[in-house]
Amino acid sequence: MRPESLSGLAPLAVVLPIVAAGLVLVAGERVPRPAVDVFAIGTAVVVATLTSALVAATVGGRAVEWAGGWRPREGVSVGVVLVADPFGAGLACLAALLSCCALLYSYRYLEDAEAHYQALMLLFLAGMTGFALSGDLFNMFVFFELMGAAAYALTGLRIEEPDSVQGGFNFAVVNSLGAYLMLTGIGLLYARTGQLGLAPLGAALSGRPADGLVVAAFVLVLTGFLVKAAMVPLHFWLADAHAVAPTPVCVLMSGVMVELGVYAVARVHTTVFAATVPASAVRPAFLTLGVLTAVLGSVMCLGQRHLKRLLAYSTIAHVGLFLIGVAIGDPDSVAGTALYVLGHAGVKGALFLVAGALLSRFQTLDEGQLYGRGGGWRNTGTWYFLLGGLALAGLPPAGPGLGKAVAEEAAEAAGHPWLVAVFVLVSAATGGAVLRAGVRIFLGRGRRPSAAHPEQATGAARESETESRPSRTPVTMLLAIGLLLAGGAAVGVVPALAAGASRGAELFTDRDGYLGQVLSGARPAGTSAAPAVGWSPAGVLLGLLSAALALAIAALFLRPGPARAALARLDGPMLLLRRLHSGHVGDYVAWLFLGAALLAALVGVPLL
Repeated sequence: MRPESLSGLAPLAVVLPIVAAGLVLVAGERVPRPAVDVFAIGTAVVVATLTSALVAATVGGRAVEWAGGWRPREGVSVGVVLVADPFGAGLACLAALLSCCALLYSYRYLEDAEAHYQALMLLFLAGMTGFALSGDLFNMFVFFELMGAAAYALTGLRIEEPDSVQGGFNFAVVNSLGAYLMLTGIGLLYARTGQLGLAPLGAALSGRPADGLVVAAFVLVLTGFLVKAAMVPLHFWLADAHAVAPTPVCVLMSGVMVELGVYAVARVHTTVFAATVPASAVRPAFLTLGVLTAVLGSVMCLGQRHLKRLLAYSTIAHVGLFLIGVAIGDPDSVAGTALYVLGHAGVKGALFLVAGALLSRFQTLDEGQLYGRGGGWRNTGTWYFLLGGLALAGLPPAGPGLGKAVAEEAAEAAGHPWLVAVFVLVSAATGGAVLRAGVRIFLGRGRRPSAAHPEQATGAARESETESRPSRTPVTMLLAIGLLLAGGAAVGVVPALAAGASRGAELFTDRDGYLGQVLSGARPAGTSAAPAVGWSPAGVLLGLLSAALALAIAALFLRPGPARAALARLDGPMLLLRRLHSGHVGDYVAWLFLGAALLAALVGVPLL
């Protein structure tokens, strides 16, 4: 089936959840709560079906939809365009699938939530879907704001609790400032070119030198995206938001929202700026930011004992790895990053939902207070959590391990063998932190952390998201966890996903093909089959190594005596890092502008 024959599905996938959210708000108080849940879940399922059809159709090319038939004439456009390719449609589908699991989990987890919760979740899905499919920079900003506004409200859902309000406020202020910087950059580009579409902008900037205005616009637009992606030093809001957001919302924020920031960086640079700001100029900047983010995220992850903060810093670490994969820029690296994102979304989502199940039963997420209360080897949650930790560390054949292996091989082939060590150590650190927490909580083994120990998290004193305290985890919650974990594992063993990622990466990096198809409707030139990506002996060995290191790191934290004395030497640096994550919005705003200045220096100095 030709991609164009399914292009009408793209606007439907965006509009449907918006209409459904309005219906939920209108009828929510008049129908029983189960009916609202079923309707919201059904809407997410339909969006997942539409976007999965787009993914299947676009493996052979792109689907382009000009709203109202306002197609470009002589390379100039005034219309609004949606462009579906395997990566854009794949991220939209991922958002819908995660929304299905999050809403299924919420059915029994947030029984007291009113209809505006489901409406906000559907608006969140609409924003993410539109953002992933948009081929217009201004509309990316619009969907960026819709996604953000829904996420801010969901983060501060319990407005009667100060911590919830503060976390949502910090999230909203920092991300809104990033959005305004992005809008300023869009204004500069429009003033220079008179265009807003990605393809028309790319065509208008081609052949022009990278003068001060273009570099400024590039930095401002990317700063907005990097705030959403939680890149160092623009990351401070993320752990605060995850600590107070309802657990199902964390699945969407960690599983797809921050990854959309990385996707936008790659999409906008490749399509709009690549001919003016070449990859050779931005690669050092992206590699620097990626490595800093991965290292800081993994170090902070090891220093947490609040489970949701631990998982949030793990997300920051992995997003740093994703940016490294994007920075390398060749099709294999991009394909590996896409597989890594898919596997990470399933595994991390499952881990968050296990944390939510613990919170609903014990009203705490503190590793010390949960010590030995998880239920032992016979508890399903034990296996979910420990297997999730190993998968996060890159253990074959799970999806994160495959994405990590492909990205590592691409980094080495691109002349950056040292990045392999970064991937291995960061994966081991984040996996080791999860395994340490799992052994303490579910098995009651190892040293029990004291209240004054530096591993404890700061802030997030509020420890209640549910009204009831069930003696057993409801089936719907266990089902959602199992589906996410199984999906994350399947990424590493289903050949069609690896083949689709490879073909998607070829299309994603084909800038000329994108511009030609969007501006003139030209069909993609016939190309040979994309080289297959998959497991290699080196990738398997490196995955086993990172998993073994994760077990060793967990054991180091669990053992008392000499190991504890060695770790005590790190207490001072860890205390300094925690103080930098102060929770004060003024500090976070200062870091935001410092990060924008850092990006400008990293990109602008080589060009100007």
